[in-house]
Amino acid sequence: MTLTLCFLFFLVALLYSAAGFGGGSSYLAILALWGVNFQLMKSTALLCNIAVVIGGVYHFWKSGHLPMKKALWLSLVSVPMAFIGSYLPMKQETFFLLLGIALTLAAIFMCYRMFFERNEETETVRESGGTVYGIIGGAIGLLSGMTGIGGGIYLAPVLKLGKWDTSKNIAGLSSFFILVNSVAGILGQVAKREIVFNVDFVLPLLLSVIVGGQIGARLSAKVLKPKWVAGATAVLILYAGVRMLIR
Repeated sequence: MTLTLCFLFFLVALLYSAAGFGGGSSYLAILALWGVNFQLMKSTALLCNIAVVIGGVYHFWKSGHLPMKKALWLSLVSVPMAFIGSYLPMKQETFFLLLGIALTLAAIFMCYRMFFERNEETETVRESGGTVYGIIGGAIGLLSGMTGIGGGIYLAPVLKLGKWDTSKNIAGLSSFFILVNSVAGILGQVAKREIVFNVDFVLPLLLSVIVGGQIGARLSAKVLKPKWVAGATAVLILYAGVRMLIR
């Protein structure tokens, strides 16, 4: 079982890291289908998110595609909200209900990116104040803290629809957003003393996503075709999400 999970986590990290995502929604979907304890699911997905996007944040920052002012505006509210979301007491049934909704929404967003999002040679960017970024970051941060998803899968389509930055900058912002929210989510679990960390289970998965993330961050998006990757993995995530809602 561990070898299969390691391969799946490696593949997810490889494919998602090039687009600025950590793969948290897919990690959770895979772990849910494997019947892993829900507290262990949350901590494992968040730790894997952190391991993957650290390299992505550096990559986007170094290439000039991480506008720090916008990243800080988004994080100013999202980080405390992610902490609160993770700290809130939650029964297993409530967690799986929220996760089912979150995964279903994530699958819908993935399908949108695949079928409706277009790459334009000249992208129009609309400027907005910090209040808008704070509202967006806070809402997504709360959801990410409660479910163990970094939130980048929701942030990217919202920024794209609002035309608040270019596609490459949005990938950089999503990577940074996932990093800070995942750290806040881990701290929330630690604060309420409900974090579950099984070294024998988590360590092989962490090593797998680190290797996959480093490879993916260095590959061209044209090679990996992240939109088609999103469409393919949306099937897995949608299946897991609907299955949880039905149960």
